[in-house]
Amino acid sequence: MADDLASIDSAELERRVADVRERMRPVEQQLIALRGERDVLLTERRRRDRLSHRESRADLKSAMREGRFPTVAELVAGSTSGSLDNYAFNLKTGGEVRLGYPGARAQSLSFTDGVRAAQAADLSVAARLYDAGWELGSPGRPGVRVHFPGTRQERLVAADEVFARIREPEAP
Repeated sequence: MADDLASIDSAELERRVADVRERMRPVEQQLIALRGERDVLLTERRRRDRLSHRESRADLKSAMREGRFPTVAELVAGSTSGSLDNYAFNLKTGGEVRLGYPGARAQSLSFTDGVRAAQAADLSVAARLYDAGWELGSPGRPGVRVHFPGTRQERLVAADEVFARIREPEAP
């Protein structure tokens, strides 16, 4: 094909370019229409996802107000064993958080006896510290250290403002 093109004059080359552009025009118009149709459908899917997320968060907040989920303090006081990773944790506003420090592989709780600090990586250690009179937090800073998944943003919140619920199994 390249050899054939080298032998034609400029006028013939321009005519062929114009012909190809003319044949492309309906295809481009169809592509524009298809992209518009796709964008309308994607917008509707995003709207439904937002609505579903808003409803699930409202249901979660309602369940927390009704007392269906224990606070972290209640979980520690009532547990003797288990992993913190078996639970999903939410602030009272409904936002999901993880316990401990951002970037840590496993969730943890900090405890203090007023002078010393200790970390509990599971509920058995947390229950043992709690039974020994230790409180959630660090010396002079009561509360639970939480961070938002996927971020480095962390906060210290009161233990009665973080709720625990059994983590739902991951879908295969």
